[in-house]
Amino acid sequence: MSIHLPPVVDRLSSRFPKQMVDAVTDLTTGERLVAIKNVTVNEDFFPGHFPGAPLMPGVLMIESMAQAASVLLLQEADGTILPHRASLRGVDGAKFRKPVAPGDRVRLELSVERRRATMARVRGVAYVHDQIVAEGTLVMAIEPEPALVHPTAVVEQGAQIGPGTTVAPNAVIGPHVTIGPRCKIGAGAVIDGHTVIGEGTEIFPYASIGLIPQDTKFRGEPTRLEIGRFNVFREFVTIHRGTEGGGGVTRIGDHNLFMAYSHVAHDCKVGNHTIFGNGATLGGHVTVEDYATISAFSGVHQFCRIGRHAFIGGYSVVTKDALPFAKTVGNRARNYGLNTIGLMRRGFTADTVSRLRHAYRLLLVSRLNTTRALAQIEGDPDLQCDEVQYLVDFIRGARRGVILRRATRRPDEVSADE
Repeated sequence: MSIHLPPVVDRLSSRFPKQMVDAVTDLTTGERLVAIKNVTVNEDFFPGHFPGAPLMPGVLMIESMAQAASVLLLQEADGTILPHRASLRGVDGAKFRKPVAPGDRVRLELSVERRRATMARVRGVAYVHDQIVAEGTLVMAIEPEPALVHPTAVVEQGAQIGPGTTVAPNAVIGPHVTIGPRCKIGAGAVIDGHTVIGEGTEIFPYASIGLIPQDTKFRGEPTRLEIGRFNVFREFVTIHRGTEGGGGVTRIGDHNLFMAYSHVAHDCKVGNHTIFGNGATLGGHVTVEDYATISAFSGVHQFCRIGRHAFIGGYSVVTKDALPFAKTVGNRARNYGLNTIGLMRRGFTADTVSRLRHAYRLLLVSRLNTTRALAQIEGDPDLQCDEVQYLVDFIRGARRGVILRRATRRPDEVSADE
């Protein structure tokens, strides 16, 4: 099982200054955990315990169990970590059955006996091979991690700061802002308006989040900005809240990266796992779907859509909808065919890529007009898959039109992987 242990173990208060758990091999969230501690001769506690007969101290066996218990209690099923700290408050019935020496591989098996909001009893048993070497019941406290706000930061009354969030010097947070757990707010950042920011989001210095839109029709009406989880906003990024005429909400999903100086205007909808290059700019009411990439200094006209897995090249100007799965580049932007390499890197099968490539050839290279090309794509059973159907639906649903103008190359110059 792949769990990044240091961030979880670090939430064990007053722990031994070393990670005592090497790996987690089995985890049933909130119920049971199996972990491994490999005892090596270079452990720093062996020289004094004891010279000539090194043994692992019993207190460090308990420490290993406590660190494993913190993973069991704080690790969520979706891979996130609860914004709390665990602390060992007591040990009941501790017994040390056999000595543990260098070269032993200790298997730690822990199970939750009882859990309340702030306390838990965890049964721990340590094995070397199939023999019990230590056991006991750990009494663990689970407490919310406090937010850390620098004294020079301005957090107005009414703002809500989640547990584990840090606010750096000179940041300004308005009265209607809600920030989730474990966020990082950089020095000099400004967050205002009716803005909600999800957990784990990092806002770098001097970003401006949730200020009023650059729309002359805006008259101060109460509109919102909703930001999901685990987003990154680099230096000088600007994100504006919505307008009444556009639905009142600017919305950003999860796991997005906004590089320095990028801009999201009012009433935009940004999906998940997108990347905005330095200076990438969205006009108002733009929709950017999942896994799209908008490269440096590109601009997207208001009311346009950027399809899933679309790639917009640097310094491009997009004035119509950019097709999903494709490379769109230039001023004014043209379509350079399927983004084959990007799709393969994201796990698309060769069969799906082949079907999409064929569909794009009918749209871009054949002499069929768009209506006839779409009819041929839908009528060919060899092209049918969810991705191709989504491409067809995307084109049919366009209100501003789509970018189907091919780059200025003859058909026989088009590479086989486009």
